[in-house]
Amino acid sequence: MRGRISASRADLPAGRDDRRMRYDSLLMLYLILPYALSLALIIHCIKTGRNWIWVWVMLFLPLLGALAYAAVEILPELFGSRTAQRAGRGLKQAMDPYGDLRRFEQEAAVTGNVASRQRYAEELVRHGRCAEAITQYRQTLSGLYEHDPNLMLGLARAQFGNGEASAARGTLEALMQHNPQFNSPERHLLYARALEQEGSLERALAEYRALAPAYPGAEAAVRYAQLLERQGERETASKVARELLERARIAPAHYRRAQRTWLDAASRLL
Repeated sequence: MRGRISASRADLPAGRDDRRMRYDSLLMLYLILPYALSLALIIHCIKTGRNWIWVWVMLFLPLLGALAYAAVEILPELFGSRTAQRAGRGLKQAMDPYGDLRRFEQEAAVTGNVASRQRYAEELVRHGRCAEAITQYRQTLSGLYEHDPNLMLGLARAQFGNGEASAARGTLEALMQHNPQFNSPERHLLYARALEQEGSLERALAEYRALAPAYPGAEAAVRYAQLLERQGERETASKVARELLERARIAPAHYRRAQRTWLDAASRLL
């Protein structure tokens, strides 16, 4: 009996050693895994021609960088859902906000076609480089595309963003002269804003008044109410804001989420 007890006690250190070895193995695996995953994804990044900024991110932040790369570059392609793609694009822009701008610039330089120049010009406007966008739009508005409504609208958008309200209004008037069937709420709203910026307030009010009920969003009604308030018509401004908020209460939740900024602005007019 004593012999068996002694033998069992003699086995204890060996059991502890086994557990320690398993612990050390798991710890080593835990330490190595992020680097192994990052290495595999770095190879994927290089082979598929992705942006090299990912390589540096995964080198300096092995685990977080690998997860971010997978979320932005791999998962949207695997799942293909709009939600996944939007999330991927959002994270991609946060990681490399000028990535699309560089890509569109290169495409415009290489191909020189209308579509690539238009994409580049739109991205320039998004980054606030409206003067450069105007140049791109003017280069596309020639030949068969001299009076293209979408290009003319883009030019007017860039002109307005560059502080050229009168030029934007003139472009929009030419757009409608050459494309009378072109029905665009954005064109209508931009025209009203250009008139307001020029100081043609009565004409701007008339444009806002006509547009606000049918505009697919809250911006037109809020801008109309804000201009009314600046003109001293507080009661009418409050009425417009109140009607907008009443319609929003029965609208779908996704509409209220998308229009939250403008609905908050309408609440401040009550």
